[in-house]
Amino acid sequence: MKRAGITMTPDSEALLEIGRLLKKARQASAMTQEQVADLAGISRPRYRDIETGVAAARATTLMNVARALGLEMMMIPQAMVPAVEALLRPHDDDDLPAFISRPDDNDHG
Repeated sequence: MKRAGITMTPDSEALLEIGRLLKKARQASAMTQEQVADLAGISRPRYRDIETGVAAARATTLMNVARALGLEMMMIPQAMVPAVEALLRPHDDDDLPAFISRPDDNDHG
């Protein structure tokens, strides 16, 4: 994938996604980049680079930024990502499960 003449790698895509999530949370909290940076114990330019996906951050820095925004970071097994995403997706009152761990056609009992 290319963006502004730069070939994007999976790592840079992840940095951009993290940055988008942080920016959205910051805006929802009506905070400035300076306020988040101060609470996280980093400089505003450093926070800006993280939020724009220009630079990576250590896990501890991301945890501090997340907490400054009222968020909590969690590590979950990759196999559980679809289930977690399904639980977080808004859904109507259809009484269907948020996710199915295996297709019904494998159930012969």
